[in-house]
Amino acid sequence: MSDAHGFKPDVEVRERGYGIGCIGAGMIMAEVHLAAYREAGFTVAAIASRTPAKAAAVAERYGIATVHDTPEALIEDPAVAILDIAFPPDRQPALIRRALAQPHIKAILAQKPLALDLAEARRLRDEAAAAGKILSVNQNMRFDQAMRVLKQILDRGDLGTPVIATIEMRAIPHWQGFLADYDRLTLANMSVHHLDVLRFLFGEPDEIYTTARQDPRTAFAHKDGITVSTLKFPTGVLAVSMEDVWSGPREEGFDSDIYIKWRVEGTDGVAQGTIGWPDGKPSTLRYASKRSTGGHWVEPRWSTMWFPHAFIGVMEQLQYAVRTGTEPELSVADNVRTMALVEAGYRSMAENRPVRLAEFAV
Repeated sequence: MSDAHGFKPDVEVRERGYGIGCIGAGMIMAEVHLAAYREAGFTVAAIASRTPAKAAAVAERYGIATVHDTPEALIEDPAVAILDIAFPPDRQPALIRRALAQPHIKAILAQKPLALDLAEARRLRDEAAAAGKILSVNQNMRFDQAMRVLKQILDRGDLGTPVIATIEMRAIPHWQGFLADYDRLTLANMSVHHLDVLRFLFGEPDEIYTTARQDPRTAFAHKDGITVSTLKFPTGVLAVSMEDVWSGPREEGFDSDIYIKWRVEGTDGVAQGTIGWPDGKPSTLRYASKRSTGGHWVEPRWSTMWFPHAFIGVMEQLQYAVRTGTEPELSVADNVRTMALVEAGYRSMAENRPVRLAEFAV
């Protein structure tokens, strides 16, 4: 990692001693989770997926000793202390509940969205607490290097009082095939990154107004293709998150322009940058502050990226929580609040009005 002007864009690995059992052998597990775990020196004890042959191929690639025929068999393997799930959200709750009943499993890392709706997310939170297990949700954008440094800048007051924040995404996600079976698309599966990181940066919003239209490229039926959400915070911060999953024509010979840009303006400074996921480069940040830079632009740099390096932080915070008996940074209780924000966004779309978060019990 190159000089980051005293900031900490990546986590310190404090714990790596627990056996991880991975459920899923698709792109996110094979290319991201396991690449991060290998770099961090985490112990992957076993893997399973719906297709045993795919799990076996991934196991060979990463030197994973045990391949189970089914996810259920992996959950019952006593070598697994932490369960890492990369499965569709309609199938995830049953696996979580099975894991909660296993005495050898100490913690579970679930994918986001945690469930298909807020009510199920609340039930999973309460069941994990009753079982005495740690349930964490993979809101990995909080460990993106630019977002971590931005949070440090905000926390030390370099920008003064935050005034307005924007996240502008013009990029094309790879929609997994199972999403065609749901009635929720972008807000639940892409905007959730941005809504969660806005909570991470600025606290709990009072209100959200979300509007959406269909995406011309997405062939299956959906309501929320291109989405725009405006959030109001009790501190006065106004935030806008836009997910343009159309991102202009993409065809041979057409020079497309894809990116994710963000900007935060405060009373004493401004920070802006990019998220590197669409182009496979490190995220960027530059800021100018009356308090700390004399109004001049400063650009911390790092060589790590959101994918895969942020996922080191996600698994590290869970292992550390197990060892210390503390709440993980990405706790299920916190994630239920992100689920409530998503739910409020869908209500806003349906009723064409701003929705206050007080309408939802968490």
